[in-house]
Amino acid sequence: MKLWGGRFKKKTDELVEEYTASLPFDRRLYKCDIRGSIVHANMLAKCGIISRDEASKMVNGLREIERDIKEGKFSFDIADEDIHMAIERALIEKIGPIGGKLHTARSRNDQVVTDLRLFLKNEILTVGNLLVGLQQVLLELAEKNIGIIMPGYTHLQRAQPVFFSHHLMAYFFMFQRDFKRLKCCYKWMDSMPLGSGALAGTSFPIDREFVAKELGFYKVGENSLDAVSDRDFVVDFLAVASLLMVHLSRFCEELVLWSTEEFGFIELDEAYTTGSSIMPQKKNPDVAELIRGKSGRVFGHLMGMLTVLKGLPLAYNRDLQEDKEALFDAVDTVKMTLKVFTGMLAFLKPNPKKMKMATERGYLVATDMADYLTGKGLPFREAHEVVGKIVSFCLEKGCSFDQLNLGDYRKFSPQFDEDIFEIVKVENSVESKISQGGTSSNRVREQFGIAAKLIAEEEKWLRAH
Repeated sequence: MKLWGGRFKKKTDELVEEYTASLPFDRRLYKCDIRGSIVHANMLAKCGIISRDEASKMVNGLREIERDIKEGKFSFDIADEDIHMAIERALIEKIGPIGGKLHTARSRNDQVVTDLRLFLKNEILTVGNLLVGLQQVLLELAEKNIGIIMPGYTHLQRAQPVFFSHHLMAYFFMFQRDFKRLKCCYKWMDSMPLGSGALAGTSFPIDREFVAKELGFYKVGENSLDAVSDRDFVVDFLAVASLLMVHLSRFCEELVLWSTEEFGFIELDEAYTTGSSIMPQKKNPDVAELIRGKSGRVFGHLMGMLTVLKGLPLAYNRDLQEDKEALFDAVDTVKMTLKVFTGMLAFLKPNPKKMKMATERGYLVATDMADYLTGKGLPFREAHEVVGKIVSFCLEKGCSFDQLNLGDYRKFSPQFDEDIFEIVKVENSVESKISQGGTSSNRVREQFGIAAKLIAEEEKWLRAH
């Protein structure tokens, strides 16, 4: 008989049991569920709602159940519907009717959302640690390759030369924003729903503050209706996860391009590439491509969760059961993606020669030339036009800036002098970008220092939680 079956005369249809059961996937919440139940039992005894002896039997029984599940000795029955009922049923079988007192002053509605918050708090810390590990590898790669110059792009067209390290650090700071969003997500969800009951609270004299403290929650939920129906924290995480996957996907798109014969900027390690079943010469960037693809999977979970929530009246509705598979898969996808991406990045080999060669075509120092003329007193718009005409001239002649002589330059403007030949050197171009956050080597090294401090702060926050 169902633990809730007192008013029912008919058995649940087997197909309905299969369709509505969440046990096949929510069983992974068992540790969180047992942890919450142990604290709840101790609170009931503390408040005199059950005896100390009863609470002790419950706690011992719950710990035995946790051990059985961990060791694979627990018998799951889909008729139990979910992990909460499975554990309660097992507790009653183990310690007798006393086990039925555990559900005093709580509902599955506040129980499940408490479990989910406990689960996600822990997973955020795991994702945070993986993200910091990625940032460390990224910083090490940038520091190791500080002298490599490459084209910077806009519209996927060569634009201005930058240090390879500067390009890598752009992703570092993207990931740093992701870490900040994870911290915010953790803070926003650090509210305990347990004690809200099904929707209205409870008439028992419970101590919610005690439970919140024991479970590590910062505060107690202020409104029982909101507490049991709120899944904003799931959406928050899925949104943070989606943006993190966007950044990983953007990076992977560049790695795919850079590893082609056409670019040749990098070489991906064989351990993170695959071959072709028909073309023996192929070395495919499948890991990077799959990361791009899996980003859409996480985006889909975000949109799915928003759709589930958009029409729900207060308070709990069974639709909310759909939160778990989406959340679990997103968590698993993000964690695995961070692990494999970090490994791929750690073994990446840049090709400085190919990168430098690419900066010597495409007139990447045109802006430097315009700035040069502006420094000589020409308004920037006029300087821009002059350099545009020089580019057009070079394209017609099939030559580069450094192949022009001073006479060629002065045909376009009398402001040109011998020092123009230093301006059009790619090395001087990157070093001239001395504005804060720019690509000069000193400014890039400043970014290294900032990054190291940010990593230290992130690690400190993770240790504190």
